[in-house]
Parts: sequence; C-alpha cells; structure tokens
Amino acid sequence: MAEKRKIYTSFHDISPREYMYFPKGTIEMSKPGKFSRLELQHLLISICVLTIAFAFVLSRNNLFYGLSSGFELDNLQKGIALSFIGIVSAFFVHEISHKFMAQKYGLWAEYRMYPKGLQFALLLGLLTPFVFAAPGAVMFRGDSRDFETGQIAMAGPLANIILAMITFPLYLFVFFEQSILRDIVGFICFINAFLATFNLLPFGPLDGVKVIRWNATIWIILLITASIMLMLIWPRFSLVF
Repeated sequence: MAEKRKIYTSFHDISPREYMYFPKGTIEMSKPGKFSRLELQHLLISICVLTIAFAFVLSRNNLFYGLSSGFELDNLQKGIALSFIGIVSAFFVHEISHKFMAQKYGLWAEYRMYPKGLQFALLLGLLTPFVFAAPGAVMFRGDSRDFETGQIAMAGPLANIILAMITFPLYLFVFFEQSILRDIVGFICFINAFLATFNLLPFGPLDGVKVIRWNATIWIILLITASIMLMLIWPRFSLVF
C-alpha cells in the first residue's frame, strides 16, 4: 500500500478540506510559474484586505486615531498607495518565493488565504494602531526531503532580506531628500526587514523552525542579517504625511 503523501505549509498549519483543494492539472501546476485561478483569487483577496488594513493604520484614519486626534482623510490616499506597495513587495514576494522554490523541486504549490486571519487583520487595522497579519500560506504537496523543505522555508525570508538590502542604500544615498519616493523606498526596506526577521523566529509554524531543522548555521546567518537590517532602518525611517 502506497504511503500517504504529506501536506506541508510555509507559515501556519491550515487543514480544512477547502484549503486542500487541488485543481485539475495538478502535475502541470507543479511547473515553475504556474498559477491556478483559485490561487490568483486568494492572492488578490489577501492583498486587497491587507492593503486596507495597513492603509488605515499608516494614514492614522482608524477608530483609535480618529477618537484620539481626529481623522485625517486627506492622508488616506497616500496610505493606500504605500500599503499596497509594501504588501506587494513584502508579503507577495515572500509567498511567491516559497511557491517557486517548491515548484523547482516538482511539488504542487499554491497559496491559500486564511479567512479568519484576514478578518482579524482587517479588524485590527480599523480599530487599533497596529496590525498583526496571518493572511494565509503557500501550501505544497508531496514527499519533500528535509533539505527541500528547509530551502522552501528559507526562500521567503531570503527574498525579503535581499529587497531590504537593495532598498536600504537607496533610502540613505539616493532618495535622501524628503519625498513620496523616499517614503516608498524606506517603507519597502522596513516592511521586508521586519517580515524576514519575524518569520525567521524559531517558534511554532514560522519559517525559522523549518530552516533550523535543515541547517542551523544558515538560519542564524539569515536571522542576524535580517535583524541587522531591521535595526538599521527602524530608527531612520519615518513617514511624513
């Protein structure tokens, strides 16, 4: 009797049957760069919800800021733009990096949103001064070896670290005068450094746990690099509305 295939996730464990839906052409979908219609829908919904949640916090237009200092609706458009750019450059790049690495090893891999996580993120964005998001995960199907699982987990934070390392010198030396471009570059650097650092923590279902199981040396190098990038950009970055 053939051994039952395992299901893995890159960020958190999602087991309900609807998230395990494998579309027709599963083998075809294992080729790098292949997306199903369902996956694209889940990605689009996640990006839209996260953009709204973060936009209300960044522009100080949620209930918390509104009650304490008044609403600043004139800033909402800029908040939406910055939020969208940050979500696409960090969250989308992170998840797609997981997906492409899994597909590289011939595994079926697709993003699935986590509705409760998205609802919680939206609620926080509308009511509080911070957002915690667990929007979903790239799920991959197949009997991956330990080094493959580790490299799939590593791909997301590594992509974020690379983007942070590219945008940090641009923020310091190219876009050094206050402008919308400086805000965009700084925000891309900050959100990527933060997402990489958070996901590399060795807790629960985060990517760091899977990377450690594969190669602890690589994990500590990545975590130190991500943490340094976060410490470098955090005190320097501030949005001006």
